[in-house]
Amino acid sequence: MKIVVIGGTGLIGSKVVARLAAQGHEVVAASPQTGVNALTGEGLGQALAGAKVVVDVANSPSFADDAVLHFFETSGRNLAAAEKAAGVRHHVALSVVGTDKLAQSGYFRGKIAQEALIRNAGIPYTIVRSTQFLEFLGGIAESGADGDAIRLSSASIQPIASDDVADAVADQALADPVNGIVDIAGPQRFALSELVQRYLEATDDPRKVVVDAGARYFGAELDDGTLVPEGPARLGKTDFEAWLRQRQQART
Repeated sequence: MKIVVIGGTGLIGSKVVARLAAQGHEVVAASPQTGVNALTGEGLGQALAGAKVVVDVANSPSFADDAVLHFFETSGRNLAAAEKAAGVRHHVALSVVGTDKLAQSGYFRGKIAQEALIRNAGIPYTIVRSTQFLEFLGGIAESGADGDAIRLSSASIQPIASDDVADAVADQALADPVNGIVDIAGPQRFALSELVQRYLEATDDPRKVVVDAGARYFGAELDDGTLVPEGPARLGKTDFEAWLRQRQQART
């Protein structure tokens, strides 16, 4: 079966491509680096010809509010048109747990728009909503940086390793469309402030986390349920300690 992975050369996309190819599928890693640009439409028609499934794990190259919204709206419309022309039977997209609760954030307004386009495109779909990747803990820390302190909420977070995200996305690409949302999350739940403090200590970063109930998460206020699944979720296998060990092994 031919499967096109939009964003197929990135962190998640490259792992999804490898997993699907290992199962014998014809997989196209589609990204600007390979001549396929969902934002401009360049190469989309040729890449999607004969494809039965499209997996979209692409992300905006800019996190500026207007740029994010433009990226997700424009690339979403381009993908839907190309998929209809190619007769694609299943659109799988990676999104974020809590997206609909984070509209104060420009980035998440872009994701809300993306999800709406998918639901209304008329193509069978599955939206895989993931909790935050463990690989992005450094970025979360920097988002709360205030001199020698990191100001973060103590709201709950249930982070997941990128390998587990790729497993789940690849599995959904080979399953029937659910025409709805599938939540995935890591196996452990933490206070965001506690987890980032542990990450800083594990990476020999001397800064300290200060719990700040008013601290925003990429522009959005948090409550304790914002970043974690509300109901059933597929849980990854990799806990925080195992991920740290893998990270250290990869570096050495």
